[in-house]
Amino acid sequence: MASTPSARDGSRSAHRPNRWGPWSKVVVFLLALVPLLRLVVYGLTDQLGANPVEFITRSTGTWTLVMLCITLAVTPVRRVSGMSWLLRFRRMLGLFACFYGALHFATYFWLDQWFDWTSILRDVTGKRPFITVGFVAFVLMTLLAATSPHAVMRRMGGRRWQRLHRVIYAIAVLSILHYWWMKAGKNDLAQPLIYAMVVAGLLGARVVWALRRPSQKQ
Repeated sequence: MASTPSARDGSRSAHRPNRWGPWSKVVVFLLALVPLLRLVVYGLTDQLGANPVEFITRSTGTWTLVMLCITLAVTPVRRVSGMSWLLRFRRMLGLFACFYGALHFATYFWLDQWFDWTSILRDVTGKRPFITVGFVAFVLMTLLAATSPHAVMRRMGGRRWQRLHRVIYAIAVLSILHYWWMKAGKNDLAQPLIYAMVVAGLLGARVVWALRRPSQKQ
């Protein structure tokens, strides 16, 4: 029996993400590199401002948080829109969050502290609480990045792997706390408040879905 035009259109739209999947991943990958390329260009053209270390630290920290928010947004957008193909980007976006987090802490370890491990240890162990929670968030992000390959997921089992990767919720909260405490010293909470509201919305949606369907996987 001949298919109707609507059926053919539905079939085409269903297969379109698969056809464009590899190219779309390349596009997302290149877009995620734009913040790094921007920093490189600014550095080469002497546009990092009067305090280049502070500029790099804040830029990499901001993009770590942005990538975390985008990663957390994939599931809600997919559930609301029905665009399940968005899930193909979630792993990559999470790894980019870890990548910018690594640049953020490398800037602190290297350009800010010059590998003064005594000073770094004092900061991490409580002298500056915002660094403590930021360091914990980075360690947890590194754990998720290390366990992100499909081979590790197969070894762990899907259910255990999913439970482990829900740690991203704690990472998001710790990242907000890190940013909030860092800005609180200067009484400049406008941007942390925006990010806190975004993260609260993304996590709150998951809580609502969990309460409505306790057995449904997040």
